[in-house]
Amino acid sequence: MSPQMKLTAITLDCADPEALAAFYQQATGLEPHPKSDGDFAGLTREDGLFIGFQRVDDYQAPRWPGRTVPQQIHLDFEVDDLDEAEALLLELGAGKPEYQPNENRWRVLTDPAGHPFCLTRG
Repeated sequence: MSPQMKLTAITLDCADPEALAAFYQQATGLEPHPKSDGDFAGLTREDGLFIGFQRVDDYQAPRWPGRTVPQQIHLDFEVDDLDEAEALLLELGAGKPEYQPNENRWRVLTDPAGHPFCLTRG
């Protein structure tokens, strides 16, 4: 029998944990963890989910859609309106890669550290 596991944390490598945490905090409304600092920052949700951001020296951002530097991680976020969410996230500092595999169903964006993530229609 396999163990029943509950996802409690996701951690992203980056060059600037506080800046990346600020981006995701603005994008998701999650609460900053009180012990966040320049080496490790985090966001929490009421149900206990934790998203962490850890400093990595000589961090190299992923290249989407290429694989010269792999994605490392890929997050999906459900939104009500793809166009509205995309516009807001671009204002917050997200990037939009040229390659979009199915722009009518989801959008691939990159966070300020270069991690690709998707917006999906709710």
